[in-house]
Amino acid sequence: YHYISENKTWSEAQSYCREKYTDLATVYDMTDMKRLLDSTENQGEAWIGLYNQTDSNRTWHWSLPGVEYNESEAKWLEGQPNDHEGKLENCNMWLILIFCVSCSNYCREHHTDLVSGVHQLEDEEFKKAIGSNNQVWIGLFRDTWRWSDGSSFSFRHWDHDSFDKQQNEKKCALTKLDEKGRWKCESCNETKPFFCYDDKVILINQSKTWVEALYYCRENHYDLVSITNLNEQRWVQERAKKANTPYVWLGLRYTCALDFWFWVSDEAVGYKNWVSDGVMDDCDMSEAMDTGGQHKWFRKPDNETFNFICSKF
Repeated sequence: YHYISENKTWSEAQSYCREKYTDLATVYDMTDMKRLLDSTENQGEAWIGLYNQTDSNRTWHWSLPGVEYNESEAKWLEGQPNDHEGKLENCNMWLILIFCVSCSNYCREHHTDLVSGVHQLEDEEFKKAIGSNNQVWIGLFRDTWRWSDGSSFSFRHWDHDSFDKQQNEKKCALTKLDEKGRWKCESCNETKPFFCYDDKVILINQSKTWVEALYYCRENHYDLVSITNLNEQRWVQERAKKANTPYVWLGLRYTCALDFWFWVSDEAVGYKNWVSDGVMDDCDMSEAMDTGGQHKWFRKPDNETFNFICSKF
């Protein structure tokens, strides 16, 4: 992250970041939030890349970063969500203001997050914990807030006291550096310092074999991308969503001679996200990420052609 001390409107800050870096800051989780705060000793307020696209459909999200909402897995009561009497409901923005923001903040400060995802809801420990309570807050919400770079990250870090009815007029988000980085909405025409970020990966919307993709990345950027932890997986899969092929090549390759998988960047293969599809390791195979669904890794013959993701440094 890069803290820019010049005062600009949100749109001016966006243009500046896109010209000199990648975009206004996108924040994936509390780890990213800490990195952002650690990137400057300044206090006060600064723009981030979140804005309220009020003319768009409200999108459902799970509060826990990395858990994606799947409509086919949703288990609404009959007739829900129905926005009764024209009021937005079911953990929409206004209910989050009253209840969910404080719940989420509490969970993140004392635990990890609000319960998120069907798998957690069906967990026996969760069912035991709620006991006879027939209504509890969970981490499901919907909103019209979007990230400037097009990422669909669900992480929100709103300040409960600052998030009020004026969000309809105040459509851009800033972080309050002297208040643990909590976010508030502000008029986009106000002038503030801002945060930019550099994305270390880039999607190439060209279809190439694995070897062709490798050479392209090394000639034009740095290398085919390596994924060594969950955070890197989330950033790469956000880029993969915009591919025009069903898979994207990664920098993971199988060696027949030594019988193991290796990252071309020499990173250790610790973190893994392989799909359980029964495909056996074989010569001339490389790894590709599914551009939809759960973004698992698939073993593919390296003469197939897909879009691919390069690391920039």
